[in-house]
Amino acid sequence: MLPFDITAAQNIALSEELKQDAELQAVREELMAIDPAGERFAAVLRDTIDQLLNGEVTGRYDWATLSKTERTHAGTLVEINLQREFTFADGHAMDYRIAGIDVDCKYSQNFGGWMIPPEARGHLCLLVWANDYESRWSAGLFRVREEWLNRGSNRDAKLTVKAAHRDKIVWLWHNSELPENVLLHMNPSDREAVFAPNSGQQRLNELFRRVQRRRIGRNVIRTVAQQKDYMKRVRGNGGSRSALRTDGILIMGDYDSHRAVAEQLGLLPPREGEFVSARVAIQRPHHGDAPHVILDGQPWVIATSDDAPEIAPLLPSHAK
Repeated sequence: MLPFDITAAQNIALSEELKQDAELQAVREELMAIDPAGERFAAVLRDTIDQLLNGEVTGRYDWATLSKTERTHAGTLVEINLQREFTFADGHAMDYRIAGIDVDCKYSQNFGGWMIPPEARGHLCLLVWANDYESRWSAGLFRVREEWLNRGSNRDAKLTVKAAHRDKIVWLWHNSELPENVLLHMNPSDREAVFAPNSGQQRLNELFRRVQRRRIGRNVIRTVAQQKDYMKRVRGNGGSRSALRTDGILIMGDYDSHRAVAEQLGLLPPREGEFVSARVAIQRPHHGDAPHVILDGQPWVIATSDDAPEIAPLLPSHAK
C-alpha cells in the first residue's frame, strides 16, 4: 500500500473548499472578465508608482528615494486608482463591492507584507504586490481566516498572512510583468549621461540614443524632460524624432502605424503612452533574413554595429 500524504490530501481538500467559495469565485470571474490579461491592472500599478515618484517635479525614479510617509501612502493610492480604473462601487464594510460582494484591497511592495485589519476577518481581500526592482506584480483573492494569519503586534493590531498559508491565495495574476521603469534599470553610466545636459530636449535626445529597442513609458519622458510640454519634445518639428534622424534613429510611438513598423522590425510594439527607439539601416546582403519594413520605398532593418549611420526614413502618417 502506498504511503498516504496527509499534506497533499489537505491541499486537495482546501482546493475543493476554495472552489466551493461562491463569493470568491464570483469576484474572480468578474475581475477576469473586465481585465483578462491583467494589462489594465498592471498599468494602474505602474502609474501609481510613477505618481508617487512625481518625476516631472522631483526627477526621482527609484522607490528607495520615497519618504516613509510616501511609501505608507502607496496602499491608499493603489486602492483609489484601481477603483477609478474599474469603477468598483464602494463596499458596505470593506473598500469595494465587486459582483455584489464586499472586498478589501491591500497592497505591499514586499511580497507577503500585506497588513490586514481585524475588521476584515471573514471577508475577501484583494492582495496586490508590485516591485519596481523586479518589474513583477501579482494580485490574488484571499478569504481572511483567523487560523491563516499572524497575530498583530503593531498598535492597530493589523494582521499578516502566515507564510505557510500563502498557498490559500487564489491568484488572478501571479508574478506578471510590470511595465519597466527604464531609468531604474538602465546602465548607471548611461543614466548619468542622460541627466548630464541642462536642456530637457538634449536629455531626451540622449535617452532615445542610449535606450534603444526597449519600451520607454510616458513617465520616463516626463522625468527626463522635466517640462510641461514633454510630449512635444519627442515628436518631429524640432523634437527628438527629428533631431535623431541624422543618426539613423527611429522613435516609434503608440499609433497603430508606428506599432506596425516596430513589429515588422522584430521589436516589441509600444503600448499606450510608450515609445521605442531603434537605429535602422537600409537592408543589404550582410543583414541576411533580418526582419524588415518598407519605408520611403526602401527595406529597412535594425542596424548592426557594422552599419554606418544614415538618415532614417520618415515614419508613416498617424492616420494610417
